[in-house]
Amino acid sequence: MSIEQQIVSRIYGRGRGAVFTPFDFADVGSRDAVDFSLSQLAKRGVIRRLRRGLYDYPKTHPEIGLLSPEPTLVAQALARNSGLRIQPSGAFAANLLGLSEQVPARVVFLTDGTSRKVPIGRLVVELRKAAPRHLALAGQMSGTVIQALRYLGKDHVTSARVATLRRVLNATDRQRLGRDARFAPAWMRPHLHAVAEESSHA
Repeated sequence: MSIEQQIVSRIYGRGRGAVFTPFDFADVGSRDAVDFSLSQLAKRGVIRRLRRGLYDYPKTHPEIGLLSPEPTLVAQALARNSGLRIQPSGAFAANLLGLSEQVPARVVFLTDGTSRKVPIGRLVVELRKAAPRHLALAGQMSGTVIQALRYLGKDHVTSARVATLRRVLNATDRQRLGRDARFAPAWMRPHLHAVAEESSHA
């Protein structure tokens, strides 16, 4: 297959909603050849160019048309491209877990790389450089839970929110959360253990 055919095959394999950069096809051909193929695919409407060096295979809605990319997939593509670790944070982490109905216009991910803001249409994906201790659980559900509760603050972690986490997290994630509680602030640990514990109201 040609370079373009290989790229298309891989994109279709990922399915609608996939977000990618030229780095994701580095094994297919030279950077120039990959860039050219992606540019041609974008011109033909096969994929969408979100910004320089960032593309997606957009999902569509029968009435709305093309949908915005998932912020997490955008951040993951940027992280792969630069070899970074990322961790959902702030209001976005709380929203992901159903702990807040607020849908932030600026989605924040902690990272071990350089801080930067990446506008995608009306959405802004912010990569914010953080201390290593905040990235100890990057890529783990435990890390997202800890960042969400940190955002809410100790006076707003209610029994209802603990119950929400018990409902949202599967058994494996709850068990892992109990083990990872040592990475959380002292005030948060009882709440994390309450989410993790096996009980009659699990």
